[in-house]
Amino acid sequence: MTRPTALLLLVLLAAPLRAADPPAAVPLEPPLRERCLTILRDGLKSDEFWPAMHAAEALTLAGQNQDALAALAMRSETDDQKRCGLAREAIRAGDRTKLPILFSILDKAGSIGHTHAAESLFKVAEVGDGTKLRAALAQDDNPRLKMMAAAALARCGHTTALDTVRKRLTDPDVELRKVAVWVLGQLGSKSDVEPIRAGLAKETDPLAKAYVANALATLGDAEGKKLLGQNLTSSDPAVKTYAADFAGHARAVEFRDTLVKLLDDPTLDVRVRAAQSLVAFSLPPPDAGAIITNDVYRATDKNPRYSEGSIALLTDGTLLYATTEFTGGAADESRARVVARDSRDGGRTWGEPRVLQENIGKQNVMSVTFRRMKPNAMDGPLGLFYLVKNGPADLKLFLRVSTDEGKTFGEPVCTTNGPGYHVVNNDRVTVLSTGRIVVPVAWDDDISRKGGMHFECFCTYSDDLGKTWKKGAGTIDLPKRGAMEPEVVELAGGRLLMIIRTQLGHIATAYSADGGHTWGEPGRLPVTAPESPATIRRVPATGDLLLVWNNTHKAGAGHGGRRSPLTAAVSSDEGKTWHHLRDVETRADQTYAYTSILFVKDRVLLTYYITDPKDQRWSSRFRSLPVSWLYAK
Repeated sequence: MTRPTALLLLVLLAAPLRAADPPAAVPLEPPLRERCLTILRDGLKSDEFWPAMHAAEALTLAGQNQDALAALAMRSETDDQKRCGLAREAIRAGDRTKLPILFSILDKAGSIGHTHAAESLFKVAEVGDGTKLRAALAQDDNPRLKMMAAAALARCGHTTALDTVRKRLTDPDVELRKVAVWVLGQLGSKSDVEPIRAGLAKETDPLAKAYVANALATLGDAEGKKLLGQNLTSSDPAVKTYAADFAGHARAVEFRDTLVKLLDDPTLDVRVRAAQSLVAFSLPPPDAGAIITNDVYRATDKNPRYSEGSIALLTDGTLLYATTEFTGGAADESRARVVARDSRDGGRTWGEPRVLQENIGKQNVMSVTFRRMKPNAMDGPLGLFYLVKNGPADLKLFLRVSTDEGKTFGEPVCTTNGPGYHVVNNDRVTVLSTGRIVVPVAWDDDISRKGGMHFECFCTYSDDLGKTWKKGAGTIDLPKRGAMEPEVVELAGGRLLMIIRTQLGHIATAYSADGGHTWGEPGRLPVTAPESPATIRRVPATGDLLLVWNNTHKAGAGHGGRRSPLTAAVSSDEGKTWHHLRDVETRADQTYAYTSILFVKDRVLLTYYITDPKDQRWSSRFRSLPVSWLYAK
């Protein structure tokens, strides 16, 4: 059996969980499993295009993703709808390099594939940066596209998108009603059962009634499950096909024997969907709401500090998590190098560490950032940024680029030319929509000079994929120790917002209208904070900003207070106000800081250091949360 890809497991995690106590996995006996796989392999070779795509989906679900990819590579289509099908199943099987096909078709003028592209993005739980799908949701000319965009965004955390779908439950157009119940059956909640059930008695179209039954069954409704069972023996091949499909979504294991009989059905798609549901029964029920916490790098006597990390999503769905590994001490100037581990199951387990960047500094290398080098890129060059520290007046950021998904990296390029101490936090480089790569820097000429350190902020940037770098003309300065550890995020319309660590009890801000070259006067976010770094990103599905920081301040305390709790908040007005404050970590005897953020499908992945209250060692923690967690009340 081929090992399931990380991408597949993340897709399974994205599937909604309906029953309070879903049936446990029901193993497939080896002969029955082989029979199912034979049906699926034969189906994938079929000239019936959509049943073949369904067979590819089911093979991936069964862990036979390499078989699916090999067969899909043999096919070629010019029709945009079928191109969506091929790309979708390749993505589902673990090849994220096909994602740009779906976004290009979604955006292609005059294409017949717009709705198929949005539907495919829903099925693989991908939204990119969210802008194209949010535009599709905002338009009213194509209601099917609007609903499928809503489905894709809702699956990845949009809080109100499903309201668009709910409004269509009573639409005069039966095709729109079918789409609405199909979506709500997979993404809706118990509150949707009654409105869907109300439409059952009024529905006269046989296939539409079957859609309603399937939706109710998937939402855990007993009447819906009973009707789904009846539909499995329908004389209408379409009704039977959809029932065979949704039996797996509903984990209707009571109909297992019926599905086994359908493996002999004369309709290929019925056989394929029956095999798929039997495979689904054999897998553990997905838990979309799971919170995954894993101390991936645990401090030891030899390595008393792991801190300042970053995660990359590779094209096969693997997570690559790099961090700074210190030896011989936990101070900022102690010896250190950059190490990495990978995960193929969404962060539940991690492989053995490997060295990404040896220590070439007189003191250390540290503070890693992974970034794709092009805007909104899902593949292509992967940048590894890291600091090389030689002393209190010599700290610079370097870049090495990988063209083989992190297996190897090229020669280093210095991104912060010039004398002095250039602080660039982990996971801080920003790739703008224009293609410009911006590095936010906190600079001091010598942090050991008499009178203490004092930082000012500026940016360096590259307009040629990191080959050459320029220093911006604008600087930001603040009282006391100055403007420290900045980060930059692009706002709507192209302005840049810089957030800055301070000793002033708040997070300072500055804005740039010229891509980070110059900056306006400093302001502040309306939140309190100790002298600790904050991290800011845009939530792809909603377009909101996400801030993660230490939501505490105690005047007069060292560094303005402890680095606990670690709090998340979102802003729907480009940072003017913040809401949905939720604590990620709360233990008062631990501290948490230097967060990285990466959005993957319907999840937000965080890494940060966590201190041990007994010996103050620093470990690096990974945490995966549903995006919906950010908005929970």
